[in-house]
Amino acid sequence: MTIRKSLLATAAVVGLMMAGAAGVLPAFADGDHQHIAELGTAEAPLDIIRQATDLPGTIGERGPQTVKVGLETVEVMGKLADGTAYHYWTFNRKVPGPLVRVRVGDSVEVTLKNHQDSGAMHNVDFHAVTGLHGGGHATLAAPGEEKGFTFKALNPGLYVYHCAVGPAAQHIANGMYGLILVEPEGGLPPVDHEFYVMQGELYTEEAYGEQGQLTESYQKLIDEQPEYYVFNGADQALTGDNALKAKVGETVRIYFGVGGPNKTSSFHVIGEIFDKVYNLGSLTGEPLPDVQTISVPPGGAAAVDFKVEVPGEYLLVDHALSRAMRGLVGKLEVEGPEQPDIYREGIDEKVGMVFE
Repeated sequence: MTIRKSLLATAAVVGLMMAGAAGVLPAFADGDHQHIAELGTAEAPLDIIRQATDLPGTIGERGPQTVKVGLETVEVMGKLADGTAYHYWTFNRKVPGPLVRVRVGDSVEVTLKNHQDSGAMHNVDFHAVTGLHGGGHATLAAPGEEKGFTFKALNPGLYVYHCAVGPAAQHIANGMYGLILVEPEGGLPPVDHEFYVMQGELYTEEAYGEQGQLTESYQKLIDEQPEYYVFNGADQALTGDNALKAKVGETVRIYFGVGGPNKTSSFHVIGEIFDKVYNLGSLTGEPLPDVQTISVPPGGAAAVDFKVEVPGEYLLVDHALSRAMRGLVGKLEVEGPEQPDIYREGIDEKVGMVFE
């Protein structure tokens, strides 16, 4: 990095820290209302939630090829909860960023553009990359700049990517993380549904549940004391119309990652058992069978497979369950006929049963 770039990076980060503390977006010219609306306002925040179904289809049997990946780093005012807005830093205006899907042996061309109205330098570090800073050095971009690099996907697996401009924890906490899936040769066993879920933390000056435009707390970030825990960017994001959906008898795979930046997740689906766990994102070893809860560290990932055999509403949680009271809950809605041989409420009457 040149001295000039280093000074630019330092000045941009310090400037954005000050802007975050003030709770404001970068200034725009008077009358540029449409431009402002594209980045959201406290009164009309953007929907930043990445749908769990928003991921590319399987690659399967194809051979290696060149894959082009485009990422834009955009700072927006997004909807954190009803009546609550937050100044997110994003890849492609959503949290998490897009799930990138390639296969082992592919050459991946990554282009990163930093939106002209950003208040900070941004870049991207792919944990799937074998090379300097995971591509972070090559993609360090000031507002309005476009950078890129090419890497060969040498190792199959499920990997995190994130912004790595210092302080990296601040960029990640504000929403700059995602997953890249490097499929093994021949792909993964097919399932009926694939979902994309990532866990993160938000550090606000205001307490959990307060309304209005919230402001970033750098001190809480340093102290690792988040006010919000989120799946896919927002408070209870994967509920209601955004809930995961399946039918009795279908198989489900969840690609799960933790952006963090600080807290390990104990990911659990209440009422289900994971038939297969691709532990720590490793896709070529033997999956772990019959697992109740998985531990996924910040900057880590895992894939889980299971079959839904009983209808109902299943909760996605971190089994550090106090976090559910700070927004960290999702839902899997399963439709279909009742399965009394597997599960039913009540018990058969037992003559002569005595409780002592």
